[in-house]
Amino acid sequence: MSVKDKLGNYIRFIIYVIVVVLVNLAGITFFFRLDLTENKVYSLSNVSKQVVSTLSEPLTINVFFTKNLPAPHNNTERYLHDLLEEYSVHANRFFNYRFYDVSPDEGDITEKERENQELAKNYGIFPVQIRRVERDEVKFQRAYMGLVVIHGDLIERISTITSTEGLEYKLTTAIQKLNNKISALLSLKEKIQVKLFLSSSLERVAPYLRVENLPDLPERVETIVQRVNNRSYGTLKFQHLDPTKDQSVEKDLEKYDILSLKWPALSQGNIEAGRGAIGLVMEYGEKAVTLPLIRVLRVPLIGTRYQLADLNRMEETIGESLESLIDINEDLGFLADHDTLKISAGPPVGAPGQQREETLRSFRNLVSQNYTIKEVKLKDETIPRGLDCMIIAGPKETFDEYTLFQIDQFLMQGKSLAVFLDRFNEVLPPDQRGMSFQRNQGPMYIPLNTGLEKLLEHYGIRIKKSYIMDENCFKQQLPAQFGGGERPIYFVPLIMNRFIDKELDFMKNIKGMAVMKASPLELDKERIADNDLQAYRLFASSEKSWEMRDRINLNPMFIQPPAQEEERQSLPLAYILEGRFSSYFAGKPIPEKKTEETSSEKKDPKEKQDEKLSVDLSKIEAAGEFLSKGKPAKIFVMASSNMLKDNILDEEGKSPNAMFIMNMIDYLNSREGFAVMRSKEQWFNPLDESGPATKTFVKSFNIAGLPVLVVIFGLFVWFRRHSRKRYIQTMFQR
Repeated sequence: MSVKDKLGNYIRFIIYVIVVVLVNLAGITFFFRLDLTENKVYSLSNVSKQVVSTLSEPLTINVFFTKNLPAPHNNTERYLHDLLEEYSVHANRFFNYRFYDVSPDEGDITEKERENQELAKNYGIFPVQIRRVERDEVKFQRAYMGLVVIHGDLIERISTITSTEGLEYKLTTAIQKLNNKISALLSLKEKIQVKLFLSSSLERVAPYLRVENLPDLPERVETIVQRVNNRSYGTLKFQHLDPTKDQSVEKDLEKYDILSLKWPALSQGNIEAGRGAIGLVMEYGEKAVTLPLIRVLRVPLIGTRYQLADLNRMEETIGESLESLIDINEDLGFLADHDTLKISAGPPVGAPGQQREETLRSFRNLVSQNYTIKEVKLKDETIPRGLDCMIIAGPKETFDEYTLFQIDQFLMQGKSLAVFLDRFNEVLPPDQRGMSFQRNQGPMYIPLNTGLEKLLEHYGIRIKKSYIMDENCFKQQLPAQFGGGERPIYFVPLIMNRFIDKELDFMKNIKGMAVMKASPLELDKERIADNDLQAYRLFASSEKSWEMRDRINLNPMFIQPPAQEEERQSLPLAYILEGRFSSYFAGKPIPEKKTEETSSEKKDPKEKQDEKLSVDLSKIEAAGEFLSKGKPAKIFVMASSNMLKDNILDEEGKSPNAMFIMNMIDYLNSREGFAVMRSKEQWFNPLDESGPATKTFVKSFNIAGLPVLVVIFGLFVWFRRHSRKRYIQTMFQR
C-alpha cells in the first residue's frame, strides 16, 4: 500500500472520529426522543406539559425508592426516572425532582440511608412487601416505592408505586390539585375546626380494652394537626373536648356520630360503671367529617376487640379530609330527588341487618378523585350557579314543568348535561319482594314517562320504547348441576371495537365495553340540522342485535333471536350533542313553581283588605330571566342507568366501562386533555374480529402453508446456487 493510500485512510479515520464526537455532543445538548408506541405511552400528554410549564411557585418531587429491586419493580423505577426527566424538559424553572435511595433494613445501614428512612417516614412513605424469585425459591422483601409532591407548604403523596400504569395521570392530577388547594386555602374566611372528643373516663377502662397510651392521645393528635397546619397556611384550629368534664359537649356526640362506650362496674367494683366517647371531627361551615379513633372489631369465636387507629396514617387522613371540606375539586352536580339512583354513601352491600341494594359506590369513589359531588334537589331548590355539569341518573318520578324549565335553562346557560334515562321501570310483583319467589313470574317492565323524554326529543334525540338484545353478548357460565356450558344473556351486549366511534379524542383508546338493559336512541336529523347542532354517536350494538318491544321478558330461558335477518341491525346506544340549543319553552308561558295556596275563606279581614291594596305583580315585566337560544353546550344521553352501578364499574377505574364514564365526564367539563391522558394506557386491547373463513385460512396456512413456503424457498435457493455454479463452469470452459 502506498504512502498516499495510508494517508487517505488516516484522514478518513480522523473524520469519522470527529463525526462521532460531534453526534454525541449534539445528543447531549439537544434532547430528542422518539416514541413509536401507538398511544404515545412514553410521551407526555399536552395537558401534562401545560401543567408543569405554568407553575408559579417551586414544586419538588421527592422519590423514595429502594435500589436493585427485582423485576418488574426495577423497570418501574427506570420508567419513573424517564417520566420525571420528560417533565423537567417541558417544565419551567420551578420544577425539581430528586431520588432517594432508601434501604428497608433496620440493621447495618449507613448514616445517609438512616436519614433517608427518617425523611420518608416524615412524609408518610412506608415500606411495602414485595415478592422476588431467587434460585427457584420465592422470597419476600420490604421495599420503599413512593413519592411526595411538595408545592409551597402543601404535600401530595403517592404512597406506593408498584406499576407504571396511570402514573403520569396520577402525577399530573396531583400537581394540578396542589395548585387548586393553595388557592382554596388562601381564600378561606375562617379556620377549620379540628375537635378531639375524648372522655377522661375512658382512661380507667382503656387497659381492659387493650388500648394503650390513651392519656397521651391528645398531645399526639395535636402534634399531627400542627404538622398539617404548618403546611396548610395556618388554617386549622385544634380543640380537645372532654365530655366527662363538660356536659355541654354531650349534644355534639350524636350530631357528629362520635363513638360512645358504656360499661358496667368492672374489676370487682374497683372501676365504677360509666360511659365515655372518643372521636375526631373536622368542621368548616356547615360541613363536617368524622374520623374514628377506635375501631370495634367483632372477631368470630374470639369476641369484641377494640383497636386504636394507626396514628402514622392520621396525618394523611386529616389531609384528605381537609380537601373534602374546602372543595378543592371542580363541582359536579348530581340530581338527588325524583327517585334517581342514590349517590350518597349508604350501608355496604350485604352488610349484616341491611337489605341488599344496588349502589353507586364505585362511581362515587372514582368521580370524587377529581370532582366534588354536589347533590341537587330540584323539588326544594334551584340548580346552583357554580355548576358546569349535572348528572341525571335513572329518575322514576315525573318532572313538573317548573323543574323541566330549570334543567332547560341550565343547558341554555352553556352548561352540560349527562342523562342516563331508563325507558322502563322494573317492578317486582307483590308476592316477590326480597328473595321470596312464590311463582314463576318475573318482574314487570312498565314504560316510564318522566317528562325528560319530551325535553330530549325537542333537543333532537328520542329514546325508543324497547330494549336492545344482541347475540354478541355476555355469556353466563352454568353450574354442572344445570348441565354446564354457557348461556347467552342477550340484554347485556358486548360492544365491539368496530362499533365504537373514534371521532372524539377521548374515545380513541376505548376498544370494548359492556352495557346492560339499554334502550336504542334515534336522532331527529331535521331538528339537529335546523339548530346547527353536532351529533356524535359514541357506540352502538353489533349487526346481530334486535329490539324487544311491548311485552318485555328478560328471562334468558325465554329469549330467542329473531329468525328473519332483516330484523337485526346495529342500534345506537349513546350520543353526545353539541351546539347552541333552542329552549323547549320558547314561545310558551314560563312555568311557575307550585306552592300550597291558602284558601281565601281562611284569611282574616285584614289580609283581604291588604289584597285589595296590593300591586298586581303580573303587570311587571322582567328582562333577562329567560334564554330562548342557549350558549354552546353539551348533552350526553344514554338510555341505561345501569351503566353507573357497581356491577358495571370496577372500584379501581381500570375497566373500559369506568374509563369511558370518567372520560365522558371530563369531556363535558372541558377537560378532554385529562381524558386522553387517562386512557392512553388502556389495558383492554382485544384482537380484531374475524370471520370463520378467515380463521380457517389462518389455521390452514399455519399448518400447511408455512412448511410449503419453506420448501419453495429451499428450492429457490438450490436453483439459484445451481444456476450460479453452471454459469461459473461455462465461463471457465470458454
